[in-house]
Amino acid sequence: MASVRDLKKDINYVLGDIIEAVYIMEYANPKTDKKKSEGIIDEAIEIFDDLIAKVNDRKVDNKKAHLKSVSKELEDRGRALIEKLNKLS
Repeated sequence: MASVRDLKKDINYVLGDIIEAVYIMEYANPKTDKKKSEGIIDEAIEIFDDLIAKVNDRKVDNKKAHLKSVSKELEDRGRALIEKLNKLS
């Protein structure tokens, strides 16, 4: 299992890359609905806040299993955001 620091970096990089992809898509397709793309960015920020709070939670019994579940949640929620982004373009 990766360290807490690595998991926090992964969360930051994955969601940051998704936000960057939204901006690239907006630039490449200026006729797309800005409200929907802004919604994806807002959702990415909410996911970031939620996952970082879960990583920082010190009241868990099994830290290794907890961090593994956070990593899995990042993967699932990141894929959902990417699917939403793909539907916009």
